[in-house]
Amino acid sequence: MIRFNLPPVVGREMEYIAEAIKSGKLSGDNTFTKRCHDWFMQQLECKKTLLTPSCTHALEMAAILIDIQPGDEVIMPSYTFVSTANAFVMRGAKIVFVDIRPDTMNIDETLIEAAITEKTKAIVPVHYAGVACEMDTILEIANRHGLVVVEDAAQAMMSRYKGRHLGTVGHIGAFSFHETKNYTSGGEGGLLIINDERFVERAEIIREKGTNRSLFFRGMVDKYSWVDIGSSYLPCELQAAYLLAQLEQVEQINQNRLDIWHRYQDALLQLQQTGELKLPSIPESCQHNAHMFYLKTRDLACRTALIDHLKSREIIAPFHYIPLHTSTAGVFHSRFHGEDNFTTRESDKLLRLPVYYNMTDDDISRVITSVRDFYANT
Repeated sequence: MIRFNLPPVVGREMEYIAEAIKSGKLSGDNTFTKRCHDWFMQQLECKKTLLTPSCTHALEMAAILIDIQPGDEVIMPSYTFVSTANAFVMRGAKIVFVDIRPDTMNIDETLIEAAITEKTKAIVPVHYAGVACEMDTILEIANRHGLVVVEDAAQAMMSRYKGRHLGTVGHIGAFSFHETKNYTSGGEGGLLIINDERFVERAEIIREKGTNRSLFFRGMVDKYSWVDIGSSYLPCELQAAYLLAQLEQVEQINQNRLDIWHRYQDALLQLQQTGELKLPSIPESCQHNAHMFYLKTRDLACRTALIDHLKSREIIAPFHYIPLHTSTAGVFHSRFHGEDNFTTRESDKLLRLPVYYNMTDDDISRVITSVRDFYANT
């Protein structure tokens, strides 16, 4: 069986976990968490980095930070994971979905401005498959209307837009280290990136259950107490220890995944040229991280048949999101601005091929051959 995903293990995870256990300090913000924070600060060049238990938690923190209130509106694509919307809905916001671009599956930046009302508080671009949204346009719109940009960069660690790391372009960024991502902190995990100085101090307070504990440990207050709303948004040291081992091998992991991505692209290009399927489109402004290799079939029936065909060859190739505006909760908590020209149609065509660190050459070849065989016999 060729699995869709296999979490990466690069060698020092168990060593670092054992070291964390031996230290006797397993709660958050100890040695390994600080080493991860230092790595991100050096690599990403941002104002503040804060590890979280998941990207969901990072997005929830972002919603608190920008002071989302009942009745506020937040603009985002419908083609995303539920956490992107839930984080703001939990604060009372109404989600306003706009259509996506069929080439990248990202939010269509040309449709955002028409969806803005006096209630709009933020824009949340989602960098699907680690490929950048058109951030210059989005930031220009946000600045003109006084809106905050929260990047959902769950899939985009080490991807870039015009040379800048995704997650560091907007005011706030959120990343995932779930086991399906390029790098993991042991199955779950996330990161909040602060790029706007006005949010830095409050982010620490919210993350520490609403206390000024971080200021206390830096000697800036003589005792710490409850000063704001917040929750327990710290991961444990075991997660940070696992993650640090992954971060030390970022380039190796990235290159391995890019090699797989390009093998798929090169091998299946002829099927795109003959109109059988469509392959991912990478804008010139984006340096992607090979988080995902997807293809699009002609229609839903063809996708279902291809998934079944690959399953018969013991290859797991799932489809992805069901557009949020079509879901039960989506109908209640959101509205779709404009026409759904591409969100549903393109999502019905998309399936993802297996991509994971150290996937064998034989497995890659088997996937390629199986896709080719499907079209040869259809």
